[in-house]
Amino acid sequence: MTLVYPLDHRYDLPLEEITALVGGKAANLGVMMRELGLPVPPGMAITTAACRAYLADGWPSSLDEELRAWMVEIERTVGRRLGDPADPLLLSVRSGAPVSMPGMMDTILNLGLNDENEAGLAAATDDPAFGRDCHRRFRTMFREIVAPDVPDDPWVQLRLAIEAVFRSWNSDRARAYRQREGIPDEIGTGVTVQAMVFGNRGQDSGTGVVFTRNPATGEPGLYGDVMFAAQGEDVVAGNHATLPISTLDQRLPSAARELRLDAARLEAYYRDLCDIEFTIEQGRLWLLQVRVGKRSPQAALRIAVDMASDDAFPLSREEAVARVAHLLANPPRMRVARGIELEPLVHGLAASPGLATGEIVTNPDDAQKIAEDGRAAILVRAETSPDDVHGMARSVGILTASGGLASHAAVVARGWGIPAVVGAREVEVRDGEVRFPGLTLRAGDVITVDGDSGAVYRGSISAPSEVVPEVHTLQAWADELRIAIGAGPDRGGPAANPAAVEPAIVEPAIVEPAAIEPAAVEPAGDATGAIGADDCILAIGIKGVAAADAVAVALVSTPPDVQPLLDRLVDDRFASLVSGAYRLTDAGKARRARLLATEQASIGAEPTVAALDAFLALDSQVKATVTEWQLRPTDGEPVLNDHTDPDYDRATLARLAGLHAEAEAWIRPLEVSWRRAGGYRLRLGGAIARALDGDHRYVASPRVDSYHGIWFELHEELILLAGRTRADEVAAGRA
Repeated sequence: MTLVYPLDHRYDLPLEEITALVGGKAANLGVMMRELGLPVPPGMAITTAACRAYLADGWPSSLDEELRAWMVEIERTVGRRLGDPADPLLLSVRSGAPVSMPGMMDTILNLGLNDENEAGLAAATDDPAFGRDCHRRFRTMFREIVAPDVPDDPWVQLRLAIEAVFRSWNSDRARAYRQREGIPDEIGTGVTVQAMVFGNRGQDSGTGVVFTRNPATGEPGLYGDVMFAAQGEDVVAGNHATLPISTLDQRLPSAARELRLDAARLEAYYRDLCDIEFTIEQGRLWLLQVRVGKRSPQAALRIAVDMASDDAFPLSREEAVARVAHLLANPPRMRVARGIELEPLVHGLAASPGLATGEIVTNPDDAQKIAEDGRAAILVRAETSPDDVHGMARSVGILTASGGLASHAAVVARGWGIPAVVGAREVEVRDGEVRFPGLTLRAGDVITVDGDSGAVYRGSISAPSEVVPEVHTLQAWADELRIAIGAGPDRGGPAANPAAVEPAIVEPAIVEPAAIEPAAVEPAGDATGAIGADDCILAIGIKGVAAADAVAVALVSTPPDVQPLLDRLVDDRFASLVSGAYRLTDAGKARRARLLATEQASIGAEPTVAALDAFLALDSQVKATVTEWQLRPTDGEPVLNDHTDPDYDRATLARLAGLHAEAEAWIRPLEVSWRRAGGYRLRLGGAIARALDGDHRYVASPRVDSYHGIWFELHEELILLAGRTRADEVAAGRA
């Protein structure tokens, strides 16, 4: 039985089974590497079966040999060796259960260091302080998690670290979390071993956690924390001062732009809110984890409505209702007025919505005891840790003095729908005592935390409330679709297991309220102007999933013309129709591969590569101009363009029009050997014309056939024709 796989291994299994085999972390890292070509450090995944075997009978006899075999591949990729005294490979060892358990099990970073190769690391990076910092971090973490004595041999370090992660599956905090979430005890955890990337290499490096939407309210836009000159555990631990993710736009704008694009692609792929961990090493972005994010009940409803109402997003109303049906029987509420305005004791970060009143407790055991007595507890901590989870589960509200929006306290509270305020830095927490500015309260005193505003009040506060507005929309959809309210309880958050949804690759763009519309252009097709079923296969293939009108737009045709062709694809089992959208079956994907091979042979190897190179000469300029359209510099900082400066908008559109003229001159000769290039030229021309005529959706909106969306599809086509993958292009720095 195989116990270790490379992270980019191509399994002949559905994602749900891959997740059960190697855990959610490794399964999703593989998706980012194989399917999306996103920047992920190389590594290997140890299976959940290895964990179960270890817990039952000790270290599996074949595990050492498999680890050493795949370590050679990691060393070859990175160009460093584990234990090398001159330039050592350092590793991260992380848990990854089949079901998300944020922060409940152990992690060891910077593994592989000892006194000898610390000097080598310092010399290789020309930074002795960096070498000392990494070694200090490793020794501290290893002693706290694994053993008090840190061995010098990196291979011994690795085995002990893996054993510690295996054992953490049965820690008290992990058991308490599984009991609260209804997760089976017998499934075990996977372990992910990766080459380290370093957020602590200076001010052009950093680390953070972002959500693709606000997990407390559901509001669109990146939400999370970042720290510069830091490593990942600093962010989630809650005991360091973090900065809002918007700071990244100012400090490292290139990495910020890449992160926003990657986040949008991941959200579209998983068709849900995503929780993403990242590190930036000397300006280069690396993604370390993605999972479907925990969210508050209020956020769950808004996200479901927003996604299903967006015609460009691959989530149907039926799927949206099914995700949150269990919440609609007893829907979340929002305050409509406070009634009496009081001066708060302190303000922190609004981490999880709702108003909660209870007695102060300063340790999780007391929270559990008070709950068992039938009283309400507010758990107040300097910061929470996974060891507090049993008390958090029994508290009605949470207040922490430190930590950010992606801290342990914030993530767990949102997942469980517990009102929480974090990062209230004027609060000092002692054993049985909490000091606020000008006032000291003790355990048993009553306070109220307002997870909507971040305020904390003395005493009991009440306010009138009403159900959140999305409830009415979802109930109407449920009635229309005849879906039972209250069905399908999901305590871990909607679609908590990303393997449970079939992903679709959709290009990200700014969301605007409009229907999908083509630009006004002439019909395309073969030399006679006819559209064929194979054209539909190619159009669906590049989009991943597409409704009939989107296929028609891509082919510069009309829905009545393409509908019979799509029906035939379904009848011939080249495509399937799910929730009003078409996707290729395995037979359809095979047909598409043959069609692309025919095109490649017809055009020739050298011309396809030359076409891609010519595209890339314009690509960065087009993307930069679209970004300028979306983000306008204000007082030296990029902010969302509200289009109140007509001179700025005209100048930006003029630059895009100039680039289009260059693109058109390049595309026309390509049409001689590649017929479908003509369709892209027509679509791009139609989009720029509509944008210049005043319909600015045609710059970048996914609701229409926008210039940005067409440009992305053209890039994907050219990559495929050149016989490459997006992963190849990312690795070479061309995408």
